[in-house]
Amino acid sequence: MGVMNDLLTNDLFPQALLPVTLQGQADYEGFRRAARGMLAQNILPEQVSWQCSSTPFGGAEGAEATGPALSDAPAVSVPPEYVALCQLAVMHSSPQRFNLLYRLLWRLVHEPELRHNQLDADMALARQMAEEVRHDMQKMKAQLRFHSVQDDTFKSRPQGGPLHVAWFEPEHHIMDAVAPLFAKRFAHMRWAILTPEGSVEADYLGPQNFGHARHAGGAEYAVAKPQEPVVALRFGPAAGKSAAPTPDASEQRWLTFYEQVFHPDRLRRRLMQKEQPRHYRKSRPRAKPSSTGTRNTHAARGASGASGSGQASGRSLSI
Repeated sequence: MGVMNDLLTNDLFPQALLPVTLQGQADYEGFRRAARGMLAQNILPEQVSWQCSSTPFGGAEGAEATGPALSDAPAVSVPPEYVALCQLAVMHSSPQRFNLLYRLLWRLVHEPELRHNQLDADMALARQMAEEVRHDMQKMKAQLRFHSVQDDTFKSRPQGGPLHVAWFEPEHHIMDAVAPLFAKRFAHMRWAILTPEGSVEADYLGPQNFGHARHAGGAEYAVAKPQEPVVALRFGPAAGKSAAPTPDASEQRWLTFYEQVFHPDRLRRRLMQKEQPRHYRKSRPRAKPSSTGTRNTHAARGASGASGSGQASGRSLSI
C-alpha cells in the first residue's frame, strides 16, 4: 500500500521523507523509473527526498535508483514537452531539479488541464532550467579548445596520433550528454576533456564497427561494416585547470593569426556581454587591437532558432 496522501493527516502526523538515491548527477533513466514507481504507489511530491550518489560520469548507465520498490511500474502518459524538458532539466545544477520535475509529473497526471497552461510557474521554471542547460551545452561545444600532447601512448604507438586535451568548467552536469557528440565529431583522434566534476577520454580504435544480422532462427550476430570508426569513451575523476597542458608553439601561431583577423573592439559591448558571460570569458583568448587601426564594422550574429515550446499539443509520450 502506498504512503498516506491525505493532506490533513500529513499535517497532524508528519511522516519522514522517503529517500530516493539516483546514480550520478544527471541520471534521467533512474529518475524516470523512480518517478513512475512512486506515482504507482501514490506518493506525494512533498514526501520524497531526492539524492544523487557520487558515481562518476558515465556510471549511471544501467544502474537502478535506490529507494522504495520502484520497479515494474506501468508507463505514464505525459505531454511531449515534459519529456523534452525533463531530459535537459535533470542536468541542471539546481539541487531542487528532481523535486520540481516530479511535482510537475504529479500535477500533469492529476491536473490534466495543466498541459494547456503556458503560464504555470512550475512549467516556466522547468523551461528556464532546460534553456540554461542547452545554452551551457552550446558554449561547451563552441568554445572547447584542445591542446596536443605527446603522452606515453603516443610514444609507444605513434600511429594513433597525439592526445588532444581540453579543459572546461561547465555550469551544469552536461558531461555525459556532450561527450558522445565530441566522440562523433572527433572520431579519428585521441582526445580528453577535463572538468572540475569529472573527465572523459576517447580513444580511436580504428575503422571497425558492428552491425547486426539475423540467423534463420532469429538470433543476432555481429557483422563488420568497414570505414565506420569505433571510439571508446572512458570516464574518470575530476581535474583542475592546472592539469590541462599549457599553450604550445602551434597555438601561439594560431593566436597571432587570431589577433590579426579578430578585434574585440569591433563588437558591440552589450552583445559581447550577453553572448560571452564572465564565466566563459575567463578562458577566452585575448586579442590586442591592431596598431594600424580598424574599420568601423560590427560583427553580426544571426537570430537563433526559437527554443520555446509553442502551443501545447494534444499528443502524449510515455515516461
